[in-house]
Amino acid sequence: MTADRRIEEITSRIRERSAPTREPYLARIRAKGAEGPKRSTLTCGNLAHGFAACGPLDKERLAGDRTPNLGIVTAYNDMLSAHQPFERYPELIREAARQIGGTAQVASGVPAMCDGVTQGQTGMELSLFSRDVIAMATAVGLSHDMFDAAVYLGVCDKIVPGLAIAALTFGHLPAIFIPAGPMTSGLPNDEKSRIRQLYAEGKVGRDELLQAESQSYHGPGTCTFYGTANSNQMLMEIMGLHTPGSSFVNPNTPLRDALTREATKRALAITALGNEYTPAGLVVDERAVVNGVVGLHATGGSTNHTMHLVAIAAAAGIRLTWQDISDLSDITPLLARVYPNGLADVNHFNAAGGMGFLIRELLDRGLLHEDVRTAWGQGLRAYAIEAKLSPDGEHVVRHDAPRESGDPKVLTTADKPFSNNGGLRMLKGNLGKAVIKVSAVKPERRIVEAPARIFHDQNELKVAFDAGELDRDFVAVVRFQGPKSNGMPELHKLTPLLGVLQDRGHKVALVTDGRMSGASGKVPAAIHVTPEAKTGGPIARLKDGDMIRLDGETGTLEVLVDAAELDARTPEMPDLSGNEFGLGRELFAAFRSAVGDAESGASVF
Repeated sequence: MTADRRIEEITSRIRERSAPTREPYLARIRAKGAEGPKRSTLTCGNLAHGFAACGPLDKERLAGDRTPNLGIVTAYNDMLSAHQPFERYPELIREAARQIGGTAQVASGVPAMCDGVTQGQTGMELSLFSRDVIAMATAVGLSHDMFDAAVYLGVCDKIVPGLAIAALTFGHLPAIFIPAGPMTSGLPNDEKSRIRQLYAEGKVGRDELLQAESQSYHGPGTCTFYGTANSNQMLMEIMGLHTPGSSFVNPNTPLRDALTREATKRALAITALGNEYTPAGLVVDERAVVNGVVGLHATGGSTNHTMHLVAIAAAAGIRLTWQDISDLSDITPLLARVYPNGLADVNHFNAAGGMGFLIRELLDRGLLHEDVRTAWGQGLRAYAIEAKLSPDGEHVVRHDAPRESGDPKVLTTADKPFSNNGGLRMLKGNLGKAVIKVSAVKPERRIVEAPARIFHDQNELKVAFDAGELDRDFVAVVRFQGPKSNGMPELHKLTPLLGVLQDRGHKVALVTDGRMSGASGKVPAAIHVTPEAKTGGPIARLKDGDMIRLDGETGTLEVLVDAAELDARTPEMPDLSGNEFGLGRELFAAFRSAVGDAESGASVF
């Protein structure tokens, strides 16, 4: 089916804008792919080092140049619930490779930090930078040039984007991303949110809060709310880098293991040694990027991807902008309601029809490019399915996605959307550009005009809240939280506090050059403000009491101050030396210096 005219127009302008960078990128990966397996040109000493630790069968296969060798890049650690299941994957993958005459080796382990552990803590200042570290660590592993394809084991916030940047940098190699799946459902998300707000108000203690959090995050797998981690999985599937139906199957189940074995065999089938060579750099083209953005909007996904998708696209020579993302939001219906945009979690979403139902609905409406190249070897229609386990318990079988949603309150059809747009849009005005996610904000809350209250740290706002200074209408301006200031940490400490004030009947909003992630909730928040305060952006010129207008309907963000007066003010520059040392921050000085702005992906590359 042909894509909607508006989808085609946006894709065409991205393609035209990207031509000066995309064409040289394609030339590079085609030249590299034409060289064939590098192992055949390694010296004997090089090759002997490359398989010294392998068993006899793998050594025999690797000594030749006609056996495909699969590189495994893993973000396993056993502190992240989402990544703990990957402990078993390398052996599953190696055995599946051997069964079809191939080999597999762990090429690299990459760091993976848990934003859930570092929320509101010093370590969060390394979180965004970890994405680019992961890309570099992957490059180190793949630079041995021993591999004909790669599989990427990652789930969470910065890990998948970092792996994707690396996979596209090595775009001549076929790539398949293998997820671990979400943990089973625990304490309902709305109840968790309620207890957090009660704790913020001092109405319950730490014991009650810890009990609620432990009941929410209780076992192996991804956190079940629809934040960046689960948005990552949606993106990899709708962009054709997963095998169909694999995003949201729970860990340590027979179906999950069967999907992992299948992904291994598929990765080995699409190397340059066979007849289905499918390099990652050709899978991710302008159409795939647009499909990813549409999927993000249709599911109410993470605001972090207004940076990550820009950076991922750039790694493939594609120039995606916030305006593209905003324009696609205007024409994409919201089809899923998963917390924080609803009460359900991703397990409920999957049970209601999941990715297969969503992809079919969007394809039938012409809102996705169907004629894309995927790692599965067919167009995107092949992903409009649900995956099941074969009767023998060993293989994956696929059926057409259900025609009706299992729960219309969680997943709906394109002709009965929850909203006519995706609710993620760009704001513009005399404060610069910003991003807002309004899919969880009630319509009557989307426009706020109130005096500014300036903070340079989220903890300062907590002090003011505890002192009773914020029981009124106001716009919280939390600045010097951008990538150059302190690495752009997420500011989730603010969510319960501002939610309490909103529930008390006050008109409140947030304006910040920091991040709020996929858990941005019911309070209107203009985030990723660019230019950031550290570079002298207008946000650095704001004063307490300035009237700010945030309009999430028309897409404007303005301070109601005369332009001449605003320009005449000297930007405030507080002492930021406290962000430069401790918990490894001193090692990231070069990152803070080199990083680009949020609109260009907040990347050091």
